[in-house]
Amino acid sequence: MIATFLVLATLASRLARADAALRDGDIIFHASRSAQSAAIQRATHSRYSHVGMVFHRNGKPYVFEAIATVRYTPLADWIGRGEDAHYVVRRLRTGMTPGKAGKLRSAAEKYANKPYDLYFEWSNDRIYCSELVWKTYHDALGIELGARQKLKEFDLSDPVVESKMRERYGTRIPLDEPVISPAAQFESPLLETVVSK
Repeated sequence: MIATFLVLATLASRLARADAALRDGDIIFHASRSAQSAAIQRATHSRYSHVGMVFHRNGKPYVFEAIATVRYTPLADWIGRGEDAHYVVRRLRTGMTPGKAGKLRSAAEKYANKPYDLYFEWSNDRIYCSELVWKTYHDALGIELGARQKLKEFDLSDPVVESKMRERYGTRIPLDEPVISPAAQFESPLLETVVSK
């Protein structure tokens, strides 16, 4: 009982410190525990498989993300869905002014409630996590966070990746589809790490 209390107290303390450090427009990464996470990690050779943007609502931090639908998720819930509650927050090196943050929030809102895109298509009908971040930054600020790649440029030879690709596409894999990955965004030279927990 005491051990559980200490763990919860430590987590609450960590979240309080993280909350104070976060700003609207920050980009937050973790390794999801979703069914497709391992395939994304192996295809991109990255620890991170999921990404979202931080926005405050009524003074509390939320992550705007594409999951089942595009929506706001309380920060603590988002962190709790990741492996070992580990996450990294990155921010534009040039800084985030209130004006830029407002433009990001407005641009993000047009994607709210869109369904998640299991096929990673470059359209606005359905949206996946890194596509949401890329398009929001591009629409609002004209910034391309991460280089888009064609699907065939990822490591598709791994058995976990092959299995997921067969499940999604059968034998008709759209190898020339443009895709933006969480890994490409994480490695963008336009960003700097501000929190790593």
